[in-house]
Amino acid sequence: MSAEQPPPGDGEDGRGGAGSGHPRSHGAHGRPSTPRDTWRAFKDSPYLAATVLVFILSAAAGCFAGSYTYTMANPTPHRIPAALVGEPAAPRGAAFVAGMEKALDASLVLHEYDTLAEADEALEEQRVFTILRAGDARVRLDVASASGATVAQILAEAGVKVGRAVGVPVTVRDVKPLQKGDPRGLALFYISLAAVILGFVGAIQLSVHARALNPVERILFTIAYSLLGAFSIAAVVDWGLGAVDLPFAQSWLILAFTMFTSGMVFTMFNTLMGRWAMLPTWGVMVLLGNPSSGGAVSWPLLPSLLGHIGRWLPPGASVNAQHTAVYYQGHQFAFPYLVLAAWSLVSCGVFWTWRHRHPGGRPKPAEHAAADG
Repeated sequence: MSAEQPPPGDGEDGRGGAGSGHPRSHGAHGRPSTPRDTWRAFKDSPYLAATVLVFILSAAAGCFAGSYTYTMANPTPHRIPAALVGEPAAPRGAAFVAGMEKALDASLVLHEYDTLAEADEALEEQRVFTILRAGDARVRLDVASASGATVAQILAEAGVKVGRAVGVPVTVRDVKPLQKGDPRGLALFYISLAAVILGFVGAIQLSVHARALNPVERILFTIAYSLLGAFSIAAVVDWGLGAVDLPFAQSWLILAFTMFTSGMVFTMFNTLMGRWAMLPTWGVMVLLGNPSSGGAVSWPLLPSLLGHIGRWLPPGASVNAQHTAVYYQGHQFAFPYLVLAAWSLVSCGVFWTWRHRHPGGRPKPAEHAAADG
């Protein structure tokens, strides 16, 4: 064999030679992939996030249906505050009060008042849901549908049945009726629900389509879509459909406050958790907040724990503020506004403190210069 002739397998025509472009089988590309290699490739691909989302969405669908069915499908009295005017001295009056407690499964919590005026004041301040005046000849039962249509209906039905059982006539009067365009009292729940959902959906859209917004700009645009979106909700429901006669300015600002709070809650979680921010937002606002808000089913008919938790969440605070604004104008209280303010301040504070972690914003000019250098 001459020196000029390459050995077999090492020349241009040989396999595995330097000029063939085919490395020997013992190279990195030639060995079979291990489970670790397969997992690493899967983890770096878009399939991992898509697979996780499949399971998350499946679980969320069941939780969504379960939470609303659990709280709303079969509302049961748990604790109904009631005003009792005077002690029922007559036997049939006392029998009626005892019968009401039995019919409502001991959930009627009686508060005694000396005069009807004191009881009316308690009803206006939403400390009680009904007023009982039990005499021997007749029982008078005042209910307030504005505080909860389902509660008023249960009280009225129970009062008539108990009156028949003890042999005393019962007069039922709705002293706080709902407006004609909203006989079931759901309109305020629906407009609050719209504000909550569109609030965080708007923040999601800003993070997708306006990713380059700086922190101050993001907050300002959240305020902008909250004000305009809330105006649209109130205008359609009041001026367009005539379903509810709203105190327009107050209801508009409550809805705007709700939308802003909801949007900033998502922005806070987006800062802390990145692309998985939808999970805690959906859990707090939709799975827990909306069913326990007292809008579709009043708090006395909700499971006790949910009835207490709901008041401290933005959806419950929004519904509470709207009910008071529409039906109890002279008896405003600050609690629901303080709840919304607390959630807004905490969300804005977390976002601002850790704004460098938020997956958005634009590089500063100095960073551009450093990158160019």
